[in-house]
Amino acid sequence: MSYASQSDMVERFGEAEVAGRTNRVDGLTIDQVVLDRALADADAEINSYLARRYSVPLTTTPPVINRLACDITRYRLFDDGVPDTVRQRYEDAVSLLKKFASGDVQLVGQAEAPTAADSLSYYSFSPRQVTDETMRGFA
Repeated sequence: MSYASQSDMVERFGEAEVAGRTNRVDGLTIDQVVLDRALADADAEINSYLARRYSVPLTTTPPVINRLACDITRYRLFDDGVPDTVRQRYEDAVSLLKKFASGDVQLVGQAEAPTAADSLSYYSFSPRQVTDETMRGFA
């Protein structure tokens, strides 16, 4: 499951921009292979940040993650000459992902990844009951 889709990209940035960024032949139609690769790259980047705190991939996509996935995908579709607004949205996305990873900002409704401390077993032992004193008289 991807955090964003072609329809999300078209809704946010327009079909002309998505086609122009993905189809390097004529720029008139969306090249699904190129877009899918950029979407997968965005998912991997998002997961690399979120894995520090959450179980990834996320089972549901919160709207904020959908937006970040679109901004990261858009940035990744530029080979060079990235416009300042696109670069700023990408940098803002990475900044927010870092905040999710550090716990400064929470993804509401998402399961946090188990920590090493969660998997540790603790044992408690009672003091020794059998001693030379308690065994005296048994032979």
